[in-house]
Amino acid sequence: MSQTEAPVLHLEQVSRVHGQGAAQVHALRSVDLRVHPGELVAVMGPSGSGKSTLLTLAGGLDSPTDGRVLVEGIALGGLTRKKQAEVRRRAVGYVFQDYNLIPALTAAENIALPRELDGVSARAARREALAALEELGIDELADRFPDDMSGGQQQRVAIARALIGDRRLVLADEPTGALDSTTGETVLAVLRARCDAGAAAMMVTHEARHAAWADRVVFLRDGRLVDETAQQDAATLLVTAATNSVKGGDGR
Repeated sequence: MSQTEAPVLHLEQVSRVHGQGAAQVHALRSVDLRVHPGELVAVMGPSGSGKSTLLTLAGGLDSPTDGRVLVEGIALGGLTRKKQAEVRRRAVGYVFQDYNLIPALTAAENIALPRELDGVSARAARREALAALEELGIDELADRFPDDMSGGQQQRVAIARALIGDRRLVLADEPTGALDSTTGETVLAVLRARCDAGAAAMMVTHEARHAAWADRVVFLRDGRLVDETAQQDAATLLVTAATNSVKGGDGR
């Protein structure tokens, strides 16, 4: 991790408000956060604190009400929708909670699709997809369709899709949620290895033992970044997470 390099991701005083009037909800409030090359940042906080909103803004899937989101120095808000999609496809790997696999495509085809959209040949994209599946220990799923996989298998395919190619930023929303502890540790080791190789990653998790893989842990409450800590042992993280979890929030 190099704090001297420009951040891959910079959320600059970002706020997000949903609704209007009495129904208005402040999902995020003036969040300033940088994620540098080689850094894995874990995001923790109680339900409704704004964790998932933070990821959707970071990935350009939603726009802030105030502030700016920059990926590799490019302000996403200043781009057309087409250019935003190009930046997401080229630079950002996103692991969704609901996987978002295309039912009509096999595992390998789902993973290869972003690369083919970037102009990589179908043959080369499939080679990369097979390598990503092998890295996660699920190469036997290459020709299976999502409906023929368990939830945990679908999640690992979605993770492989997020990691294919030279993704400079990986955003993961509870990436181990549907996995047993052993498989979850394997996924975290792969994510950690990608960061050690120079990528930046931000991971939402409610598990302190998973946050212990991170270089830094940030805590959200009521849409605000209320605390952050450098890597520490899991026991200390458990105490911190337990303290934060008893305080509710109004974010999404």
